[in-house]
Amino acid sequence: MSVSSPNQGTSRLGAAVRARRGELRLSLDALAKLVVCSKSYLSAIENARCGPPSAAVLRKLEAALDTEEGLLLRLADLQATPGPIRRELEELQRRQLAAAQVAALLRDSKGAAGSGTGLDDAYQSGKLRALIDQLSPPDERGPMPVALPLEVPVINRVQAGYPREFTDLGYPARVADEYVRCPDLADADAFAARVVGDSMQPDYREGDIVIFSPARDVRNGSDCFARLAPDDETTFKRVFFETGPEGEELIRLQPMNQAYPPQTLPRERVVGLYAAVSVQRPIG
Repeated sequence: MSVSSPNQGTSRLGAAVRARRGELRLSLDALAKLVVCSKSYLSAIENARCGPPSAAVLRKLEAALDTEEGLLLRLADLQATPGPIRRELEELQRRQLAAAQVAALLRDSKGAAGSGTGLDDAYQSGKLRALIDQLSPPDERGPMPVALPLEVPVINRVQAGYPREFTDLGYPARVADEYVRCPDLADADAFAARVVGDSMQPDYREGDIVIFSPARDVRNGSDCFARLAPDDETTFKRVFFETGPEGEELIRLQPMNQAYPPQTLPRERVVGLYAAVSVQRPIG
């Protein structure tokens, strides 16, 4: 049995995996055993808390879930597409869908006798105007409302030394004891953490508040909040993507302070990477 491709513009790799797993009534643990990966890593894939897995993992998922060959690989490619390009594609798909809905509404509104009263009803109900507004480019819809600075929850601390278990508020953090404002950030899932330790000096100091955005693309050399399997340990490091001697995917967590050694882990151990976008620190 194969699963049909999800609707374009709304599908995501994690949603497709979770939906298919539900159809097959497989638990996370059962699927993780079939794919030979950790349960926490599989959960991170389903909830988009990490980047796309390797092609080898995706092929194992396709086999275990009996999906259309190459479906998950295509969704992974879409997920890896830079944010601005992906949003432009989604906007084009949204307009294409709205255009199809307008055509269907006009066709259905003609009525059996072609009286046109159905079109009047569609206009008066607001349906036609709503669809036409969706077809209008953003610069033709009038001035956009002024956005207030985003209040970002501070999830206490992230170790800038060696990884340690994160048990404070979890992620994503919806409620926090403290918030910071970030005027230039539009990511509702953004969060912040206070740096503990000195392994990221001189770029970051203990007590700095670093803001992380799950929507920001993680690139080679990005400074990231990292979550590690199997115990949800967290650390703050500069991230480098490498290849092992047998072609396996590795991630090197590199401290800025040369007094600390780097840590190189299999890709499957790193279940979440969230890029740093700004830092706030007191003067003096």
